[in-house]
Amino acid sequence: MDELLKLLKTNAKESPENLGKLLGIPAAEVTACIADYEKSGIIQGYQAVINEDKLANAPVTAAIEVRLTAEREGGFNRIAERISRFPEVRSAFLMSGGYDLLLFVSGKTLNEVASFVSEKLSTLGGVVGTATHFMLKTYKRNDVLMHTPDENERPQISP
Repeated sequence: MDELLKLLKTNAKESPENLGKLLGIPAAEVTACIADYEKSGIIQGYQAVINEDKLANAPVTAAIEVRLTAEREGGFNRIAERISRFPEVRSAFLMSGGYDLLLFVSGKTLNEVASFVSEKLSTLGGVVGTATHFMLKTYKRNDVLMHTPDENERPQISP
């Protein structure tokens, strides 16, 4: 990953002028590079990192491992793309190991997420099995610590 992408990943709201100063290049060149990244699909979008634990009506999030049967043509791609289109699915990754897909799914309640798994996900042809893990607390999301200790806060020492 080049330096401009690293800086944008840290703070996408940074101005082209400041990015140019940090990189030692003109702001116009930064703007052109960003436009190229967007046009080529390297940059897909911009999002705020939200600490959902602090929301009054925080969504319930689950990591779901999915075991699939590969199709003769396309392997896992067609079923993975179909699963990715469900609005409950926030992220989907092909992975190695005992399961084939890793999903991050959200709903308003635990029952809503459970219903998604039992009524939508597990009934799809090609889905062989699932393992659902509910998220209880977020410590870090997208490289951002969700709790930053007060500088006067001392770590607890235990024997």
